[in-house]
Amino acid sequence: MQTLIYCYDAYCGWCYGFSEVIKKINSQYKNLLEFEVLSGGMILPEEPVAIGATAKYIEESYKRVEEITGIKFGEDYLWHIRYPDASDWFPNSEKPAIALCVFKDYYPEQQISFATDLEYALHFEGRDLTDDEAYRLLLEKYNIPEEEFYEKLHEEEYKEHAYYEFALCKQLKVSGFPAVFIQLSESKFYLVAQGYTDYETLNERIQNVLKENTSVG
Repeated sequence: MQTLIYCYDAYCGWCYGFSEVIKKINSQYKNLLEFEVLSGGMILPEEPVAIGATAKYIEESYKRVEEITGIKFGEDYLWHIRYPDASDWFPNSEKPAIALCVFKDYYPEQQISFATDLEYALHFEGRDLTDDEAYRLLLEKYNIPEEEFYEKLHEEEYKEHAYYEFALCKQLKVSGFPAVFIQLSESKFYLVAQGYTDYETLNERIQNVLKENTSVG
């Protein structure tokens, strides 16, 4: 079956803005395409870096994301952006990426749903995705056994899975998030979105790729 590959990062504001688009695409094509979410590893500092390092940039850019995509950033998230000196946040893409890899073991068909829930947990509810507690509500929502999930979250195997996904995004030459590909065969990939793309445009590009593939076949 042909696959839609969504390269994203839980910390990416534009991916959060894109979440309604990708959910709609998922709903529309779930019987035609497999859906695979790959975490990109956007923030992987060797040493912890406080939110203050990027807060000024985020404060300027989040309004543009809201304006273009219609999404809203939550006050509990924005507090950390407006008062970075008082924040205890040290953003890191690793843990949410591992959490997604663990989630795939339980519900591989709901990857889009979980990835967008992670984005909402951070960007609207203001949950710190480097903290294990941030995932507890989602475990309840998806009925995932807590103890088992947290064990896996700290296993080397799932960390390796996450870093493999980061490597795949690099292999696909993803230079920014979000990015969406349609994979038609082992070596045939079509890039259908690089950066935020509205639903109509993305849908048309997917249709064109699928039609072209059908006519060639």
